[in-house]
This record gives sequence, structure tokens and C-alpha cells, in this order.
Amino acid sequence: MKIRKKRKFQLFDCVNNTILVLVSLVCVYPFLYVFFVACSDGAPLALGQVTFLPKGFQLRSFEYIFQNPRFNVGSGLLNSFLYTIVGTVAALLVTYVTAFVLSRKRFVHRHWMMKLFIITWVFDAGIIPQYIIYNMFGFVDNPWVMIIPGAINTQFLIIARTFLLGIPDELEEAAFIDGANDLQLLWRIYLPLSTTILATIGTFYAVATWNQYLIPQIYLKSNDLKTIQQVLKNVVITSGSSDTTFRNVVVDGVTLNQHNLKSAAIFITILPIVCVYPFVQKYFKKGILLGSVKG
Repeated sequence: MKIRKKRKFQLFDCVNNTILVLVSLVCVYPFLYVFFVACSDGAPLALGQVTFLPKGFQLRSFEYIFQNPRFNVGSGLLNSFLYTIVGTVAALLVTYVTAFVLSRKRFVHRHWMMKLFIITWVFDAGIIPQYIIYNMFGFVDNPWVMIIPGAINTQFLIIARTFLLGIPDELEEAAFIDGANDLQLLWRIYLPLSTTILATIGTFYAVATWNQYLIPQIYLKSNDLKTIQQVLKNVVITSGSSDTTFRNVVVDGVTLNQHNLKSAAIFITILPIVCVYPFVQKYFKKGILLGSVKG
């Protein structure tokens, strides 16, 4: 009987692992296909001979994208990195401190202030009123528009606050008995216990900032301030206009066409943020569960 159960569980594990591998391949396939198209020679690519694996492997398309000044990829990448790093650090700081204050039971105004945050999350005034307000604060064509307005996301604030509510009150009482103040309580007691939730919401903030397109498209007008998403849009979507039309080029005997260059731009855009996930993936499940249910 035990042998049958053991074989049954082994069969179940085998089927489960097979399904997971297939799902993983389906998820990874588009990413690999874009990379292989970017690495293929333009001649077989134009003839439709590239179905998955690259034909005539080369990396000239990436060099051409970076070195050609009309694409402005290097500046876009640098701007996106700066916005993402500074914006994520600022958002984590403001969100965590706000969540800490709203989670303190001795703060008598915590309930109605939390309701105000929820109202701003549910109701959106729209783009035009937002533009008028941002313009009054000088955020138009200002890089701070990528950092300050998005410093608090109500959803992530709720997750962080719920997580902090789950920390036993006895720790706070013991810290106050030892003579700690609120800043020391936050820095020495709560912050070391919040690594998981900080890594989780920090990753969400970083991804949201890196992938942000509408805000920079509306408010960042100067070419020196544009993000990689705006650069990608100019390369992939508006390439049919007269001043950005792609022409086949030959670099060191390698033919490059619009499919090479578009795929290279897409791959360059998604690669940095994809590289972040393996380092923080272990925090996702635990962080979301800890921040979703008080207990």
C-alpha cells in the first residue's frame, strides 16, 4: 500500500514538474525570440528563415543601436536608471515612514488619514487637472516628476502598514522601557524586521518607474530627459515617419534591417529590469502574504 502511494506521489511530482517546465518555456520563449531576432543576420531574417534560433549570429545590431545618435538609447538608459534608483529609494523611504506612523495605535488620526489615502487611490481626477497641478508645481519638463508624485503608492502603503501592524506590540513597549524614541524604534527595531516587505514593494516601485511611459511622455519634453521607454517608442512605433525610416545597413559585412534594430532596442529595454527579478524573487510570496493578512 505504501509503495503504491509512493509511486502515485512520484508520478504526480513528475507531471507537475513537466507542466511547470512547459509553462516556463512558454514564458521565456518571447524573450529569447526577440534576442535571437536581434542577433540574426538581416538577410535570412528578411527572407523569413528565422523561426527561433538565430541565423548568422552577430551582435552588430546592439552596437549600431548604441552608437547611432538619432536613437539616443544611451541617454534614455541613463535617465531611466537614475529615475528608477532615486525614485525607488525615495518611494521606499516615504512609504515606509508613512506606513509606520499610520500603524501606531497611539496616533489618534491614523484612521481618517488612511481613508484619505484610499480616496486618492479610488478616485482619479484625470490627466488635465493633473497637468494643471503639476504645471503649478513646476514639474513640466522637470525630472522630479518621475520621483516626487509617485513617492507613495496607496496599494503598497496598505501592504506595508498591514505588515507593520502584524509586528507584536511588546517589541515597541520593551524599546520604550529601554529609553528608545520613535526614530530609534523605527531604525533599530522595525526596519531590520522589514527586509522582506521592503524588498517586495521596492521591486514593484522599481518596475513601475522603469516601465513608466505616460508620465514622461506628457511631462518630459527635452530629449536630454527622455526615458528608455520613450526612446523605444520612437524606435519601434514611429519608425515609419520620414525622419526615422529604417534602411538596411551593412556593418562589417553584416546586413541589419528594421527587425534587427527594433528587436535590439526591445531587448535592451527589458534586460535591466529582468535581471533584478532573480535576486528578489524569494521575497515576493512571503512579502505579499505577510503584508496582506494581519496575524
